[in-house]
Amino acid sequence: MARLVFMGSPAFAVPALDALARDHDILAVFTQPDKPAGRGRKLTPVPVKVWAEERGVPIHQPHSLRKDPGAIGTLRMLNPDAIVVVAYGLILPQELLDISPYGCLNVHASLLPKYRGAAPIPAAILAGDAETGVTIVRMDAGVDTGPMLAQAREPIRPDDTTLTLGARLADLGARLMAETLPKVLHGEIAPIAQDDAQASLSPKIDKDDGRIDWSRPAIEIDRMIRAYTPWPGASTYWNGLPLKIMRAVATGQTAAKELRRVGQVIRLDPDRIGVMTGDAVLELLEVQLAGRRAMSIEEFVRGQPKFIGSVLE
Repeated sequence: MARLVFMGSPAFAVPALDALARDHDILAVFTQPDKPAGRGRKLTPVPVKVWAEERGVPIHQPHSLRKDPGAIGTLRMLNPDAIVVVAYGLILPQELLDISPYGCLNVHASLLPKYRGAAPIPAAILAGDAETGVTIVRMDAGVDTGPMLAQAREPIRPDDTTLTLGARLADLGARLMAETLPKVLHGEIAPIAQDDAQASLSPKIDKDDGRIDWSRPAIEIDRMIRAYTPWPGASTYWNGLPLKIMRAVATGQTAAKELRRVGQVIRLDPDRIGVMTGDAVLELLEVQLAGRRAMSIEEFVRGQPKFIGSVLE
């Protein structure tokens, strides 16, 4: 049994924390401060904090590790064998990386060195990759540049979103970390340096990244919608109001010349609605108009018959 400090914040981190807690002593969790959520912007604890509160595990929520010497001091007093980091969201200074004898072990949601950075799951979907996976690394001062300890692969399904793929990768990463940590503690793994020449980046997603450009190919917009589910969502404008495209699929169909205006909503057959993109029709399956609930495209068109023939901005 190892003495561990766990650093993580979102739901993606919880399966790994849960798996490690079965066989190891979780001395404390470090997690992001409570965040405003909902229409009332009420401060809400992140999922890792909720997990720790339910089990009486000590919780630390520094706003910064670089600017809070108390956080480093706390970690030194805890004296963990290793620190496990999963989607924590704060930069770890070298001083922290050197505290524990087995270092800081990180679960990263890609097959490194591909998609280093903040958004590897959306990046894999946007690229149209057939598979992705998780990598366990021993962290260094770079961004996801540390030596690799283990990898596991996961297929990307045609209808995968960041939400669905992320859930599978969270479970996969939890299993892989639970298998890898004992091998690290017993000196049974030789770390493998990453090939920087093969590296690619997945920068942090901005809210404006979800704006749909209807002149792009249908398959790219399809991937975009899935990559940005659940956040920030893929959206357009109809009648001056934001319209979120919740689900859609590239059909490969083209339309008659008179219906080939980019962004035009067309009826494909009595039960199917599409939008003309830069190369083909994107079939709409589910949408959400600002201030309304999400609904199937059939239900939406019944309430908004002028949607057919309109042009989305």
